Amino acid sequence: MELEDQWWKGQLAADMYQALRYKELKLPSYKGQSPQLNLRRYFADLIAIVSNRFRLCPAARHLAVYLLDLFMDRYDVTVQQLHMVSLSCLLLASKFEEREDRVPKLETLNSLACMSSMNLVLTKQGLLHMELLLLETFQWNLYLPTAAHFIEYYLSIAVHEGDLHDGWPITCLEKTKIYMAKYADYFLEVSLQDHVFLCFAPSLVAAACASASRLILHLSPTWPPRLQRLTGYTWDNLVPCAEKLLIAHDSDVKEASKQKCQQQQQGQTVYPSSGQTATVSQYLQRPSVEYPQQVPQPGLAPNHRPSSYLSCSTASLQAANGPQHGNTQAISASLDPKTNIPNRAYQVSMHYPCAAPCFDR
Repeated sequence: MELEDQWWKGQLAADMYQALRYKELKLPSYKGQSPQLNLRRYFADLIAIVSNRFRLCPAARHLAVYLLDLFMDRYDVTVQQLHMVSLSCLLLASKFEEREDRVPKLETLNSLACMSSMNLVLTKQGLLHMELLLLETFQWNLYLPTAAHFIEYYLSIAVHEGDLHDGWPITCLEKTKIYMAKYADYFLEVSLQDHVFLCFAPSLVAAACASASRLILHLSPTWPPRLQRLTGYTWDNLVPCAEKLLIAHDSDVKEASKQKCQQQQQGQTVYPSSGQTATVSQYLQRPSVEYPQQVPQPGLAPNHRPSSYLSCSTASLQAANGPQHGNTQAISASLDPKTNIPNRAYQVSMHYPCAAPCFDR
């Protein structure tokens, strides 16, 4: 951990960060004009599921979804073709971001249970043709920064021993950093769920994920000067994006509470709650002072799927549970006979074994 922290403070990391910030200024424009935009959430989930199955890095997953967004924005393709496009985007992204031995193989992809249910068989020739089309579409340039490329640099200073938790000094710094990283990862995955986040610069989305994580963890000040200097964003710059992330979080917590009540009525064992959820307005109203003591409960049931994420863009999430056609019903099924992968793109309960963060004083 100490060596890793030293690396992020080095000149090489700073140069890489500046190169990414310069590159994001030249990202392709996104208009959100795809005729299949209402299916976008479904295919983003498909990419996330397959990515988790092969344990690909977050940068590969985020790049794959971004490639899909740009391709859908420029071409009118059928739903069946979008399955091929989605998996080809994931393969291209994994080849760009991962080691060669971690890139999914054709045989392994075809052996996944969801492939037969989608009536899709990948061929070497078909994948090569689709990858060539994608590369030509992006002019052979896959150097496209996403929020996942910025988050680790921000997390390197996101928690400091001088921060306060509910007004008290932090006594377990490493534990706080672990929770910070897990919440940031959760909010990163939330940002994949709706194309509305594409209207923000990737570095801003990453900064908003860090600020939203500090809010949920009750760390103060919410946006300390060191993060403002590193990112170049003020709190006011982050509020529009952070608000959307917190709305999604509140929706998740409400859904978790609803499922917990249903389990109690059915006589199932549930874990005790540590409090109720503070509203988004409470989060954003006073960003630099102590926050309400109610701690949101991040643990979700294994098959949780909220009905909507962003109240301002429910129209784009009509296919949150998958498109309504005969060949895509098995997206909720396991990917292979031995592994039970939930159909949620991000599984919060896998990250948070505790109901809420607890710090020893």
